[in-house]
Amino acid sequence: MDLKLFGEVFVTLLVIVDPPGMMPIFLALTGPLSARERHRAAWQAVALALGVIVVFAVAGQTLLAYLHVDLPALQAAGGLLLILVALELLTGKTDDPTKQATANIALVPLGTPLLAGPGAIVATMLFVQQADRAADYTAIAAAIVAVMLTVWIVLRFSGGIVKVLRPGGIEVLTRIAGLLLAAIAVQLIADAIAAFVVQYGGG
Repeated sequence: MDLKLFGEVFVTLLVIVDPPGMMPIFLALTGPLSARERHRAAWQAVALALGVIVVFAVAGQTLLAYLHVDLPALQAAGGLLLILVALELLTGKTDDPTKQATANIALVPLGTPLLAGPGAIVATMLFVQQADRAADYTAIAAAIVAVMLTVWIVLRFSGGIVKVLRPGGIEVLTRIAGLLLAAIAVQLIADAIAAFVVQYGGG
């Protein structure tokens, strides 16, 4: 296995996924849930993210070409989805635990597009395109699994923070997370628009 490539993929994906930055959003979305449901949401989100990244790593270019979808379109779609979630966090619509389904939260927006977002998907596809031998593919696969394991550990043991924050702290954290999520969404859409301008504007 190519350890240098493993390190490059691991660091790149870890920076993109950003587990510490993901924690407040995860806690805001799962704060009202029980510890058991929160743990389930953590592993479901990571499992889905791993599956999505693997699918795009293996067949991403073929899939997008077949659907006639450009990467910026995927990026903009992820941004719009995150805006909807951010609005729910900012307006307090996620505060009622009876309206939350663990699986739904784990799949959208945690699994995708937060963990397996356009950035992680594009980075993985680029690494796979540059690989030309079995050792390279092994290094990329190992790095992806290592990143997802790191994310799971961070989310799995974030429950202690919930006990410290109490309901009032969770509510404040929810509003802050909503603001951060909105900023991430706007940046995704802005990057997608810029990419479209360059692509179709002849730049």
